[in-house]
Amino acid sequence: MSARRIAASVLLLAALTACSEAARTPSAEAPRAVAGAASIGDPVVPGGGNGGYDVQHYDLDLHVTPRAKPSLAATATITAVATQALSRFGLDLTGLDVAKVTVDGAPAASRRVPGKLVITPARPIAQGRFTVAVTYSGTPVEVNDRLLGRYGWIRTGDGTFVGAEPDGAHTWFPSNDHPQDKATFGFRVTVPKGLTAVANGRLTGTTAAGNTVTYTWRERDPMATYLAMVDVGRFRVRSGRTPGGVPVYVAADPSVDAKGLDSFYDQTVKVTDAWASLFGPYPFDSTGGVIDDAPVQFALETQTRPEYVPSMAAIPTVVAHELSHQWFGDSVSVKRWNDIWLNEGFATYAEWLWDEREGSGETVQRAFDDRYAQRRSADLWNVPPAKPGRSALFGRSVYERGAMTLQALRKKVGDQRFFTILRTWTAEHRNGNATTPEFIALAQRVSGMDLRHLFQVWLYDRGRPVNW
Repeated sequence: MSARRIAASVLLLAALTACSEAARTPSAEAPRAVAGAASIGDPVVPGGGNGGYDVQHYDLDLHVTPRAKPSLAATATITAVATQALSRFGLDLTGLDVAKVTVDGAPAASRRVPGKLVITPARPIAQGRFTVAVTYSGTPVEVNDRLLGRYGWIRTGDGTFVGAEPDGAHTWFPSNDHPQDKATFGFRVTVPKGLTAVANGRLTGTTAAGNTVTYTWRERDPMATYLAMVDVGRFRVRSGRTPGGVPVYVAADPSVDAKGLDSFYDQTVKVTDAWASLFGPYPFDSTGGVIDDAPVQFALETQTRPEYVPSMAAIPTVVAHELSHQWFGDSVSVKRWNDIWLNEGFATYAEWLWDEREGSGETVQRAFDDRYAQRRSADLWNVPPAKPGRSALFGRSVYERGAMTLQALRKKVGDQRFFTILRTWTAEHRNGNATTPEFIALAQRVSGMDLRHLFQVWLYDRGRPVNW
């Protein structure tokens, strides 16, 4: 062997040895699989959400028989991306009986802890995409919370009403139940003949078989879990398009007569196009609403299809409020519940704008002045809108002082800059999540002004602002 060949052989042997040693070093090993975090860590919903993965899509195959037990038999197929190597992970789920769990088609072990389904796959999940399927059944139990009231899966006279804000989604499907983890949704809802199933997005198919009918819905834009809905009942339905071209689907309980349904349809069309001209293009591929006979005292901005009880659907400003949420809350969602003023303060401001627009005699400034005159109102002045906590999550400060903050901002920067701020906000964070500091930074960037003091006294300080 020549000296050149000997030298080459030595170099090759050294390279192979180095590769072998590198393969044995920790840096070359696959990431060690660990359990995903047991919650997202939001103090407003303690224990809610899970870590270690990001849901991309929920496919919900639901058989709903409102008067039977169990009233729900379902399979949830969840496509997610593991953000770390996972030895196990959790899904939020309350009640309901789990019959089967698979991960990437292979049977997986599972156990229940309060509010959770903890899943251990047959093999650890590597970083990247995976699919988990959960087959379950039972009768979902509504939430009755001392602070937040009644919500979740609620029985009606002829079916079901689902209003899940803030954390009631896991009462009817396994999920990462926090708005920080948004995903697209598919619904396949089978109900007894004579009933209609309404969900989010677009109706893509209806199939009858025997004594049942299956409705297929698809929401192709990311959605927070609390905004998912499946309402079942003997609905009257009307569909069409707004003059601006947005598909419309509305449904109403039989207690709402044809004139009431037409009026609700017309108001939904009118508001949708009006807000599109003011806040930016409508963010989803359908609009509409459901009027149901649910035993609740709220309306809810469920994505593309807000829900109302009959008394609220008849109030134009309520429709204006819920449809404005399609931009503020649904398309642009909070990362943490303490930022809920970004949803409700904006929607309350939209109510004031609608009153002014329709010439009711009420103006935005008068709405501001009326509340500002309430010097002794503890629920307005003692709760900072940007940190209400669970006890004041749906309180006056979040809604009304939040809206007053926007009017204070408008007076400070002027109309042109103010509405540019709103349109920029909806455009830059479309289909995403955002925070109060991000809104403040955007307002300063667009206006070119230092607004820190204004936002400090209106959003974070206790007490009635006197100088901003």
